[in-house]
Amino acid sequence: MAGKGKTTFGKSSASWLPWLGLALIILIADQFAKVLIVGYYRLGDSTYVTSFFNIVRAHNTGAAFSFLHDAGGWQRWFFTGIGVAAALFIIYMLRKHAGQKLFSFAMACVLGGAIGNVIDRLMHGYVVDFLDFHWRGMHFAAFNLADAAITLGAICLILDELLRVKRGK
Repeated sequence: MAGKGKTTFGKSSASWLPWLGLALIILIADQFAKVLIVGYYRLGDSTYVTSFFNIVRAHNTGAAFSFLHDAGGWQRWFFTGIGVAAALFIIYMLRKHAGQKLFSFAMACVLGGAIGNVIDRLMHGYVVDFLDFHWRGMHFAAFNLADAAITLGAICLILDELLRVKRGK
């Protein structure tokens, strides 16, 4: 039985709340940026920023790199379901492992990004992308702050695992 001030996982509920706060900051920044893009840009508009970076408005009905973007519509609910399931699992993992700082940072980044993209899919039927990096005429797939947070989280998860394995030797 959990004691006073404890969660069912034996950790103080306050120990995982800062990670939820980080996820919320990521979510707010992502959604604020997307509101600005939708408010000031039409689909396909682009603003030159540097020789390798533009601000654009793009819509992605698929996943990363527009995977399944032309699948006929079912992917909206498929990726929304994956995002919701991932968010629930991440919250469980944050509660269980809140004391593991790098792991929890990674999970919070993925959580904030996943929820940001789920909100887009529910509101619009697509994800709003606006960061366009390019070099010598080749463009990387446009992405958003949620995607960047998910990528940062994935990199940190890999680093966390490598460090864990190294400590175990």
